[in-house]
Amino acid sequence: MVRQELRLTGSGGQGLILAGIILAEAALYDGMNVVQSQSYGPEARGGASKAEVIISKDTINYPKVNECDIMLTLTQVACDKYIKSLKPGGTLIIDKSLNNIPSRDDITIYKVPILETAINKLGKPMVANIIALGSIYELTRIVTKDSLERAVCDRVPRGTEELNKKALEEGFNLIKAHKEECYGDVC
Repeated sequence: MVRQELRLTGSGGQGLILAGIILAEAALYDGMNVVQSQSYGPEARGGASKAEVIISKDTINYPKVNECDIMLTLTQVACDKYIKSLKPGGTLIIDKSLNNIPSRDDITIYKVPILETAINKLGKPMVANIIALGSIYELTRIVTKDSLERAVCDRVPRGTEELNKKALEEGFNLIKAHKEECYGDVC
């Protein structure tokens, strides 16, 4: 990997901006160059939000993501809004709850139950963002596992480290399980 551009999208309150910060910090721990930015609608919760992370071994001269290599989305609104920014050959990770899968034959799509796992398996919807990070890691290996776990533990509230480590592991497992279930370009 020389350079990867990622966009994490969803709605305000899902923790994707924190996830972007954690991913950027993990890359810094690995000695990579990183740029992280975020934006969200005027609503504090419920509005569209996105976090962008550029990770590179080389100097990063432009701090914005134009066409991302990897896009993760937890809501239909965010998917519809940002899907055009995923470059041909890119990878889309979408939550299983999304009804309308983008009809693009030039990308690989992983449809995984991130929100369902957070709620039903871990009993904590607020760890969906960490499950999402685990899924990104397992698919890309963009940072080391140790750096990602360290960045998670450095950023989550004290006393929740073990829960968040479990959430990370669940994210790893979701992608492992769904790599085997590909239907055309949808996995």
